[in-house]
Amino acid sequence: MSTIPQILKDTRAAMDKAIENSKKEFSSIRSGKASVSLLDTVRVDAYGQQLPISQVASVSSPEPRLLTVTPWDKGLTAAVEKAIRDSDLGLNPSNQGGVIRVPIPALNEERRRDLVKVVHKLAEEGRIGIRHSRTHGRDQIKKLDKVSEDERKHSDKELQKLHDDHMAKLEELLKVKEAEIMEV
Repeated sequence: MSTIPQILKDTRAAMDKAIENSKKEFSSIRSGKASVSLLDTVRVDAYGQQLPISQVASVSSPEPRLLTVTPWDKGLTAAVEKAIRDSDLGLNPSNQGGVIRVPIPALNEERRRDLVKVVHKLAEEGRIGIRHSRTHGRDQIKKLDKVSEDERKHSDKELQKLHDDHMAKLEELLKVKEAEIMEV
């Protein structure tokens, strides 16, 4: 049987998950800086199937505006290079002796504004997740038997505090990502 502390714990976990999910989504948005997670969506045609780039090569970021991709199987170098070029990331890789250099171009003002809109949309999805967690927690507490009105009110305050704390965290992540995107 559920108890109020258990429900609060589950709700916190669900809210933490919403924050983590937003963080992950934010990291896939390209700012002016090189990030190894930038190529996570790239699929390489290797061994007769489409594989994530992480399964056929190592990706590193030796400089703020450069990624290097080193295929484990040198025979896949051309396929990896083609996959990066054909991705919708707007990148232009170049092969240098088995290592693929991927310079990250600077973003223009219009593209930056578009990315900020995308980040705001992703943040809204995170907010919705947090609100759903709070609502779910409230519904579970309402269903509990043998719980006094004071306990319900107290747990409702705790749920609201959890909600507010997580919303503040999400807003902070959003501010940081927005600043990173707008930085020239």
